[in-house]
Amino acid sequence: MTHKAVKFELDNDGIALMTIDVDGQSMNIINKDFMSELDAHIKTIAGDENIKGGVITSGRDNAFLAGADLNMILGDLAMRDDATPEEIFEGSFSLNKLFREVETCGKPIAVAINGLTLGGGLELSMACHYRVVADNDKIKLGLPEVQVGLIPGAGGTQRLPRLMGIQLALPYLLQGKNMNPKQALSNNVVHEIAPADEIVDKAKAWILGGGKAEQPWDQKRFKIPGGQGVYDPNIVQTFMGAPAMTQKQTKNNYPATVAILSAVFEGHQLPMDQAIDVESRYFTQQLLGTIAPNMIRTLFVNKNKADKLVRRPKDQPEAKTKKLGMLGAGLMGAGIAYVSARAGIEVVLLDREMEYAEKGKDYSKTLVEKGLKRKKITQEKADKLLSLIKPTTDYADLEGCDLIIEAVLEDPKVKADVTKKAEAVIPDGCIYGSNTSTLPITMLAKSYGHEDKFIGIHFFSPVDKMPLVEIIVGENTGDEALAKALDYVRQIRKTPIVVNDSRGFYTSRCFMTYPLEASNMLAEGIAPALIENSGVYAGMAVGPFAVNDEVGIDLSHHIGEATKAALGDKFQKEASHDVIGKLYELGRNGKKNKKGFYEYPEDEKKFLWPGLQDHYPLADEQPTQEEVTKRLLYRQALEVVRCMDENVVTAAEDADIGAIFGWGFAPWTGGPISMIDTIGISTFVEECDALAEKYGPAFKVPESLRKMRSNGSSFYP
Repeated sequence: MTHKAVKFELDNDGIALMTIDVDGQSMNIINKDFMSELDAHIKTIAGDENIKGGVITSGRDNAFLAGADLNMILGDLAMRDDATPEEIFEGSFSLNKLFREVETCGKPIAVAINGLTLGGGLELSMACHYRVVADNDKIKLGLPEVQVGLIPGAGGTQRLPRLMGIQLALPYLLQGKNMNPKQALSNNVVHEIAPADEIVDKAKAWILGGGKAEQPWDQKRFKIPGGQGVYDPNIVQTFMGAPAMTQKQTKNNYPATVAILSAVFEGHQLPMDQAIDVESRYFTQQLLGTIAPNMIRTLFVNKNKADKLVRRPKDQPEAKTKKLGMLGAGLMGAGIAYVSARAGIEVVLLDREMEYAEKGKDYSKTLVEKGLKRKKITQEKADKLLSLIKPTTDYADLEGCDLIIEAVLEDPKVKADVTKKAEAVIPDGCIYGSNTSTLPITMLAKSYGHEDKFIGIHFFSPVDKMPLVEIIVGENTGDEALAKALDYVRQIRKTPIVVNDSRGFYTSRCFMTYPLEASNMLAEGIAPALIENSGVYAGMAVGPFAVNDEVGIDLSHHIGEATKAALGDKFQKEASHDVIGKLYELGRNGKKNKKGFYEYPEDEKKFLWPGLQDHYPLADEQPTQEEVTKRLLYRQALEVVRCMDENVVTAAEDADIGAIFGWGFAPWTGGPISMIDTIGISTFVEECDALAEKYGPAFKVPESLRKMRSNGSSFYP
């Protein structure tokens, strides 16, 4: 029998081995072929008296099953205009129904887990009567659906609490936490850990030893570990505290968390057949909303396309980086050196003094030591990583580099100087990248003899944690340089977006509108705490004043002055420029000198500087939190649209990915462009017009949006 997803083999002992190997996928996922074939195999097992039971395993090394195909969910369910709520529910319930058939087929079904087991993969495993997992700490088991705005929709909210207890299960459901095999065993999620080459035999042995085809929750006297029922004191206490704790973490921006709590609360009082029905209804509820579809599209579908280098020139051969020349060993340079060495790339870390170069390598040593303590890296790998980084002050050491990244002072003269010195020793074909965050790439490329091989490679701090890299194409940048930069980003396992050259590019330009608008409001007399908390509760990664302190008030001031000088008469001064200038004048440079918008007392929590109100007294009338939030989010979104109009960013997908992963735009929106589509172009234009009339030209609506409104169009189909 041919298969596209699940191979079926019957051994001499009468045990059916079902091996998951999904055609055309880099990782096993649940798609239509998988569901159809598993359903057929379970029916075969149930209907053949000669088959004693079945074992499910994976044909992929170190990967069992990574969950449902979100493209299938997005295309077949969430985004179909003609789909009724009833149809969406039936589609959602189909996987829940299939897994219920697995555990009620009347034959013992065991699972042999050999690798990554997430989402529907773990839900299938929990539906099996016996679970064996390979003895490998790198294996992760979890239910990450909440991270894309969904709830587990194939029994996860019902089986996990019944296995490990409601209180222990909630963090895994609400936060999408993973567990390793040992944790899974102690949590009662698996029955046995065995060497990888023995897990199938162990699963078969359990069946041959008389394994029962009945789940604990289908037995009459079953009780959930740790407490059950709405009148159980332990359960009452859990559900009293969980909503408040969840609200604190999510700021009420992620309805999936409330749906998870509701599904668990209601479902744990019901038999399993009714419980999974409840779960699927809450799952459908998320698909009928806007948050889950937007998050799935940006955080999964489009991010995966970016990771697969959708913007890479098709005619360029693969160009992996073997030897990187890192110019500048400051915080950014040190971070780039670390992630490059971690990817197995030889790094020459150059600075003007050996002390600085060595300090840059020490950054990697510190991260490696933390990894060793947490047992996330072996001593052998740690030693190899550090051996790949060579600190130096000698430009001659750059000989043989096939990629240079410069991360020196944001001064065109300094950058031109190091570029000339590097060019004197590196090969003619070497691609040269600048990590500048604001200076135009076309201008910087003038210092390099081969402008077609000069490109912007903009990282975000801290480099080892931030997932995005912004690739900036100058006016004369060639396809070879673009392909090289994208291949390098894939090597270091970051997500790239490709943008065109302009002052501030895409991310820096749009991101700065967030703290700028906050300072405008401060100058108007709006309470600093109201502004800051509105940013946080809108879902931004950090409040606008806190982020300005992180960037540095002095840097913001210098960027503002440089922009003013570059734009001349075109420069549009705002009240925020005077606010930044005032703090700079007062020597309040931000977190770096422990005084900015915030005060940073030793061993105490930071707090907003009370002196702000002395310079900017509170207005008698304060706006609502909703209006402040709207100003903060809409100001950013409008700048994103302007970047698209100016061809700085060429695709809505890149705009949304760059916003969320680059500067922490509220993930629940799916990104600023998704947010505009969700609000509706017409409504967004009307609200921005009202803001412009009240607060000035920063909220002026681009003509492109007015045309879209008149055409009835949207950014996404």
